[in-house]
Amino acid sequence: MDPCAFVRVTVDQLLLKLPAVPRPSSSAGVYPSNSPCFCTLTLQDHPSSLSRTALLPLACASGPAAAAAHADPVVLSLDADAVRRLSARPAAELVVSVHAGPTGTTCGMGASRALGRVRVAVDVARAAAGETVVARDGWVDVGKPASGPSAPPRASARAQIHMVVRAEPDPRYVFQFGGEPECGPVVYQVPGGAARGGQRQPVFTCRFSAGRRAARSRSLTPQSSMSRSTSRRLRSWLSSTLHGEGRDGAHSRREQRKGWTVTIHDLSGSPVAAASMVTPFVPSPGSGRVSRANPGAWLILQATGAGPSSWKPWARLEAWRERGPVDALGYRLELVFDSGAHECAVPIAESSISTKRGGQFVIDPATFPEAAAGAAWPLAGGFVMGSTVEGERRASRPTVQVGVQHVACMGDVAVFVALSAAVDLCMDACRLFSQRLRKELCQDQDE
Repeated sequence: MDPCAFVRVTVDQLLLKLPAVPRPSSSAGVYPSNSPCFCTLTLQDHPSSLSRTALLPLACASGPAAAAAHADPVVLSLDADAVRRLSARPAAELVVSVHAGPTGTTCGMGASRALGRVRVAVDVARAAAGETVVARDGWVDVGKPASGPSAPPRASARAQIHMVVRAEPDPRYVFQFGGEPECGPVVYQVPGGAARGGQRQPVFTCRFSAGRRAARSRSLTPQSSMSRSTSRRLRSWLSSTLHGEGRDGAHSRREQRKGWTVTIHDLSGSPVAAASMVTPFVPSPGSGRVSRANPGAWLILQATGAGPSSWKPWARLEAWRERGPVDALGYRLELVFDSGAHECAVPIAESSISTKRGGQFVIDPATFPEAAAGAAWPLAGGFVMGSTVEGERRASRPTVQVGVQHVACMGDVAVFVALSAAVDLCMDACRLFSQRLRKELCQDQDE
């Protein structure tokens, strides 16, 4: 397989040092160290989708920088097209704009005050060639010093920002569904060495089933390759989902969102991975939405051994409809480990995706709070997987990116493709129950 050349720009150890000024004698005025500060990071002449905002912890002007906690790392990922475009220049320019005050706007105007900008040259071409480039490491002045007779004592000192900016190669395999997952599309690999518009190669086929059709399928039967405890749990999950009414028995057949299964087959027709809905998506009492307290869930399975019917649980995906000012699909992903009599689940992703605009489903230790806090990360390496998700009522052809270090064989890719299909279908499963699903998702009703 031919990977695509991605570059990962990481801005780490962000810290702001404001010039020291005397505390005002009266209650009027604002002491600078009490004002919230943040920065926006953007690659110049690059789409706004690669713009990030980060809060800036403050360091005492006279104290050591190490005494303060740094902000979480900020990651900008450059795809193959961006790498080609920026590699044609001597260096790309990272613009860091520093602001004091709250984020957002008040009466249509920005509520913060700009302190200045810092520009850092980043050699994207060297990073794409396989070299890790440290573009900045240390303190740098921000903005211009104040001047004039009315300037307070020591006001001529500049604010300073501490940052470590590095660019490193991040090659990824890229795959794309040929259509919506529920329509049984072919999954293609996007070539890495070819120019835009190069020939895509088919690598998998995707088959969707719902309701009794999924129950009749024998391809997901647990076999002896699993431990007895895992086999019993999987049978229980599938039985309650595919055969029983479960928690949604009071709802009409057309409203049932259970028993969905996506099976990924290789080009020989053998199933290699699957996603099976093990907990129905049902509305919470008195509501027309799937709540966070009562989410639906998928089990992601991987084929093991020589036979096509040996399966091992790999991960569990939960999803729900978020409440709040932004209507969003919330999700949580846990890796499932079988340790004999007990099952261990380790969370590796939790976030939300706008139901209107869509977004990205991402597994990345740099963007996951528990991994950033130093918790044990079960997957070696950096970026793991990303998948595009369209908003409601939009045709979806997910594009899947997988870090090269996480792929030893095509079976590893198939698991991520099955997970991507499950995430995409969660957008439909979590639609308000006052809205009807598309006919492709209600095959039992058609029968």
